[in-house]
Amino acid sequence: MKVELELEENMRIKGIDAMEHTTYFDTNDVGGNGTAASPMSIMLQSLGACTFMDVISILRKKRKTINSMKIEIEANQSSEHPKVFTNAHLKYILISPDTSIDDFNTAIKLSQDKYCSVSAMFQRSGCEVTWEGIVQQ
Repeated sequence: MKVELELEENMRIKGIDAMEHTTYFDTNDVGGNGTAASPMSIMLQSLGACTFMDVISILRKKRKTINSMKIEIEANQSSEHPKVFTNAHLKYILISPDTSIDDFNTAIKLSQDKYCSVSAMFQRSGCEVTWEGIVQQ
């Protein structure tokens, strides 16, 4: 895997991956203008996106109907530099007429314990990752 980053202006950075997908970064600190998400915010979004894709894939393989899904993530960082994440809680909310809470929890657990590389990186760095699943009809 290879990516490239370049400074656009002030603290705004443009990241480009090998397939030429673009991600922008910025900050409200140290000269930034807050025109894009911060690197730490994007890390949390990456955590959510990784496990999101796993869970959706698992449920689709079980031929479950997915009307809607979202993940809300709350995380805390250490107060001292480097301000790493110390804990993150993911709240998965699924709207599905035919998915039981047991099926949903199994999919989430598989993602968190086996498939999600980003979650594994968070956990191996010492961040406690917890989760809960909610299914609505």
